[in-house]
Amino acid sequence: MANTQGKIIVVTAPSGSGKTTLVKRLLAATSNITFSISACTRKPREGEVHGKDYYFFSEDEFRNLIDQDAFIEWEMVYAGKYYGTLKTELQRIWDNGQLPLVDIDVMGALNIMNKYHNQCLTVFIQAPSIEELRKRLINRGTETPESLDERVKKAEFEQSYSGQFNKVIVNDDLDRAAEELKKMVAEFLAK
Repeated sequence: MANTQGKIIVVTAPSGSGKTTLVKRLLAATSNITFSISACTRKPREGEVHGKDYYFFSEDEFRNLIDQDAFIEWEMVYAGKYYGTLKTELQRIWDNGQLPLVDIDVMGALNIMNKYHNQCLTVFIQAPSIEELRKRLINRGTETPESLDERVKKAEFEQSYSGQFNKVIVNDDLDRAAEELKKMVAEFLAK
C-alpha cells in the first residue's frame, strides 16, 4: 500500500478545461484518494450540506479561523466571500489512511505548493487552446457574453502560471487525459 501520510494532490484549471470530469474519473478509479471538502462563507445552495459539499461559515467565523491559523490556504475571492482548505480536513483524510485531493483555483494551488513542496503533486489542466476553451464555455449554455469574456480573460491569466506546476495535462482527449492523470498520481504515490 502506498504511503499517503502528509501527501496531497492539488488539481487546478481554468473554467471549461474539463477538470471536474477528470477529478471525478480519478476518484472513481482510485480507492485511496478522497476529495478534500473546502470551507467557504457563501450561503449553501439548495441541497448542499455542511461537511459534505462545503464547510459553511459566517464571515466572522471564517476570519476567526484565519486568526487561529486553521487553514493551509485561504483567499477572499470576492468582497466578503472567503474560500479555504482547513488543516483539520486534510488531517481527517490522512487519519483514514487516504490521500487528499484538493480541487482549487490557481492561486490557492500555488500557496499549497509553496507550503508542502515535494509532499504535493500539483496538476494544471488546460484546454488545447483558448479558442477551444471558449467553445466549451459557449456549449455549456450558462454564460452571458460578458461572463464568457471574463472567464476567457481569467483563463488566459491563469494559464500564464501553468509552468509553475509539477505537471500540465492538455485535455484534448478526455480518455487520454484521465489515464495521464491516473499515471501521474500512481508515480507520485510510489515515491
